[in-house]
Amino acid sequence: MAHVTVCWSPAPREVVEWPLDLPQGATVADAVRASGFAAAAGTPMPDEGELGIWGRRCSPQQPVREGNRIEIYRPLRVDPKVARRERFRKQGARAAGLFAQRRPGAKPGY
Repeated sequence: MAHVTVCWSPAPREVVEWPLDLPQGATVADAVRASGFAAAAGTPMPDEGELGIWGRRCSPQQPVREGNRIEIYRPLRVDPKVARRERFRKQGARAAGLFAQRRPGAKPGY
């Protein structure tokens, strides 16, 4: 038997974990099915790019090993580059950067 944990985050700062004991030779897809993810999320089995083991993407056919943490990823709502541009646009050019917060009377760049 291999002891693994299946993890899923339905929302930011919220994590659901299912500890499982699986027979030798079980795959990532078997672990996700055994966890009851489909019933909890109300969605079918995740696609190829939405699964990982310890932060590294993997295929559903990959065999699991003792102690693996299988992660189910949710899709990004916003492209990180676009989000960064929007934050910068809201802050303005003067409020951003390494030396934006200076003491009153300090030299520029310090």
